[in-house]
Amino acid sequence: MSAAMHKSRLSTFVIDCKVDEVDPGAAFWAGALGRAARPQPDNDPLYRELETRASEPMLLVQKVTHEGRIHLDIETDNLDAEVARLEKLGAKRVGFVKRWWVMEAPTGQRFCVVNPQRGPLTDDANTWP
Repeated sequence: MSAAMHKSRLSTFVIDCKVDEVDPGAAFWAGALGRAARPQPDNDPLYRELETRASEPMLLVQKVTHEGRIHLDIETDNLDAEVARLEKLGAKRVGFVKRWWVMEAPTGQRFCVVNPQRGPLTDDANTWP
């Protein structure tokens, strides 16, 4: 019996900022990238969203306690299936946070596997068995 198909795609570039307040970091990146900054729809105080075009990945500025870096999010319509697919490629689970998995690539980079962030995944997403 085969598993159901699922979809995934690049969702978001997250700019992790080790700062006391997220707004000055968001203001810098908004100015550097020429994008307006705004709170996320759920008003999470750790995040600011930078304006993007519909065809572009989302851009988030996140207040963190670890060193600053940029990581990416992969959005999927089946979190368990996508995490399992990535593990077969060599990724490792680091931890489950709120509603998503933090993972580590075999090359050392951390990334997140998240539920859809921009509505249902359509034909522009990858389809996996």
